[in-house]
Amino acid sequence: MVLYTPSNQDTTCGAPASLPVFVLTSLTGNMDEEAIKEIVAELGPLLIGRAPGKIFQLGPLSLAIDFRLRDGYLFISAEPGLPRLYLIKRRVRDLEKQSIPLTQFALALRKELAGATLRELEKDSAERVVRFRFTGKDEFEQAKERTLIAQLTGRSANLFLLDSRDHLTHQLRPARGAGQQIGDEYRLSAKSETRARERGISPTRGPQTGSPAGVGAVREGSTGTPLESFLAGQFDSFSAALDSHYSALLNQQAFDASASAARADLRKRASRQQKLLKQLQADLASHSDAEQQKRLGDLLLANLSTAKRSRNRVKLIDYFSADAPLIEIELDEKVTLPQEAERRFGLYSRSKRALRQINSRIALAQRELAGLEAQQAELEKIVAERDQASLEEFKSSPVAAGSPREISSSISRGKSKRKPEKKIPGVRRYVSSDGLEILVGRTSRDNDHLTFKVARPNDLWLHAADYGGSHVVVRNSTRKDVPHRTIIEAAQLAAQFSQARKDPKVDVHYTQRKFVSKPRGSAPGLVRMSRFKSITVAPKEAGTRS
Repeated sequence: MVLYTPSNQDTTCGAPASLPVFVLTSLTGNMDEEAIKEIVAELGPLLIGRAPGKIFQLGPLSLAIDFRLRDGYLFISAEPGLPRLYLIKRRVRDLEKQSIPLTQFALALRKELAGATLRELEKDSAERVVRFRFTGKDEFEQAKERTLIAQLTGRSANLFLLDSRDHLTHQLRPARGAGQQIGDEYRLSAKSETRARERGISPTRGPQTGSPAGVGAVREGSTGTPLESFLAGQFDSFSAALDSHYSALLNQQAFDASASAARADLRKRASRQQKLLKQLQADLASHSDAEQQKRLGDLLLANLSTAKRSRNRVKLIDYFSADAPLIEIELDEKVTLPQEAERRFGLYSRSKRALRQINSRIALAQRELAGLEAQQAELEKIVAERDQASLEEFKSSPVAAGSPREISSSISRGKSKRKPEKKIPGVRRYVSSDGLEILVGRTSRDNDHLTFKVARPNDLWLHAADYGGSHVVVRNSTRKDVPHRTIIEAAQLAAQFSQARKDPKVDVHYTQRKFVSKPRGSAPGLVRMSRFKSITVAPKEAGTRS
């Protein structure tokens, strides 16, 4: 056991005269026994005989304790992947800015150590456990002894507070095993220590296989280890070297986590665009027969006098082929050839429009993927160079016009040009059972504004037949037909907000807004319909008011 008491502490500040040298093979988190031994040797002369003061909670499992040194604080962390112990130099305002509210353990530690002085600082032999023994008097002027245990054993790392009989009174994090529970006499779990020892490389020497290479001598050609940097005069203490080492390790971990998050975001966005592109290509293939629909429509019209029809099949002469063969197509028995030709032309027109839109969206998706690939290449370059500033700039840079994020947003919105509108004055709002918005005018002037300023050409327009009343508009941003249930609900609203609201049944005219016009010089609310349909409904305030 390495023990430091007031009788054997060095009166000088700094490192002991003769220190072994350890080789840092890689940035790892565990302090091995030799490193802990040497840091205890450094802390003993500085802390023995001092009383602990303010405690800063720098993280859920990390504490900084003020021992009223000139410019240093004892830092202890029980983080499972990064347990450590050394002095840190920080400004008080920086510690306060970094601090979080004290945990129950820190509050208990502050209370139990009030008025106490550190009398002994020791490291358990062959264990990664450091004991801070405090003595003092309680509020009744009775002598008290308390021990702070820093158990720096990897996944089982923890801080414990013991009473005068070495029984646990408080623990920083829940622990398992005998000797680790509140009320137990403290002892290190054999399983925990075995597992901690088997984990491998420490931050101050290589894997412990046989003789610990690097202990007691400098390995030729090795540079940059914490203790070597200290001995070379780069740091004024071993604590400062360790603080620099772990700060670099934490920065590296933060950089890697930030880079991983950025990679995941790019992968997610790329996957989304690849899925969209695949769907668009499938949609494109479904409209590949547009020209064939036009061809059949032309042949139907060209064969009006020569076509041979049998029930739902008709034979046509293919005038577009060199030898003009007979071809046979299917059609509804109740449909005439001109009607079938018109249907085919309609399919052709819709497919042509769809092809233009789909090709445009495919181009956008491809540009999105190309932009994402460029971002991925840029990110990998930043990661390779370990450029923290560039990584932060990469993640926080504003999205420029036409950038992948904006393109993705425009694709997800589709081709709709309609923007969300603010509240429209003079209009009642309803939502149909199918989720479509229904607008109802209040006054004659509101009706004019609704019909000719707000409504779009493809919106459905309704009005009670032969009675004065409100104009009703069903918003329809697509070319799809408005569901019949929505038409009924909108018609019920048109009847309800008309002079025929008390009638049991009311006829309501409806048509697309583009077939509604206003005669020159006519009174507010008066319109003309060039075509319309009618439906009979019972007046009712249908839909949901919004």
